[in-house]
Amino acid sequence: MGDEARSADGIVTTSRDGAVLHIVLDRVGRRNSLSYSMIDTLINTLAAAASDDSLRAVHLSGAGSDFCAGMDWVGSNAGRQRPRTGDLVRRIPHTAHRVIELIHTLHLPVVCSVRGWAAGMGANLALAADFTVAAADAVFWEPFLDRGFSPDSGSTWLLPRLVGIARAKEMLLLAEKVDAATAAQWGLIHRSVDDTDLDATVATLLDRLASGPTVAIGLAKQAINYGQHATLNQAMTQELFNLELSCRTSDFKEGLAAFREKRTPGFTGR
Repeated sequence: MGDEARSADGIVTTSRDGAVLHIVLDRVGRRNSLSYSMIDTLINTLAAAASDDSLRAVHLSGAGSDFCAGMDWVGSNAGRQRPRTGDLVRRIPHTAHRVIELIHTLHLPVVCSVRGWAAGMGANLALAADFTVAAADAVFWEPFLDRGFSPDSGSTWLLPRLVGIARAKEMLLLAEKVDAATAAQWGLIHRSVDDTDLDATVATLLDRLASGPTVAIGLAKQAINYGQHATLNQAMTQELFNLELSCRTSDFKEGLAAFREKRTPGFTGR
């Protein structure tokens, strides 16, 4: 995984801090709105993270004063020849939608920090993460209907599950903006904190997650996601298969030993 992928349309930078992968959206002049090249880099980076056994957590953030203003539809389509019919149906499942799927299904905990705008796909990146911590100035906005087209990038699936049908309609059909404090109160995000506390809060959360039983965390995340469309019996059956796997890890043995010895476990993610 390279340190960064550069493009005239913005960059996505990556860096390692121990077992934590930091991914930064960097297109400050356009509020980190996503170009096609940035989407490609995100897909490659997240796909590589999925098979990197040395990683134990992922952190997603934006450079400057905003997280992400969504897809740059105007800039990305400027000068392009009119696409043939069905262009969106063919292309988006393998680009924007693929990023959301990777964040949602990655067997690593994903933490997102949000300052300023998280709009459109930017909002949905934050909602797909396992934990999103937002500064007080953050605003979550699904502006699709205000622009005259229907929602995408998982918003109609994520929002009802996080905040219920009524609030999902408020955000999607009325395109109402939601501030960080309200988002936290609704359960849309993990926490809202003062801007000066954001980095420290996220660092503490990442440290806790990266020192946990990584395999069991990934399996628990998978079971929670599976349970959203399963019966109780199906969900418990999935839990059993996951339990069988997690009981074969070194971290399971360490957890039992630490319990017997009345000490804090030292998980290695194996």
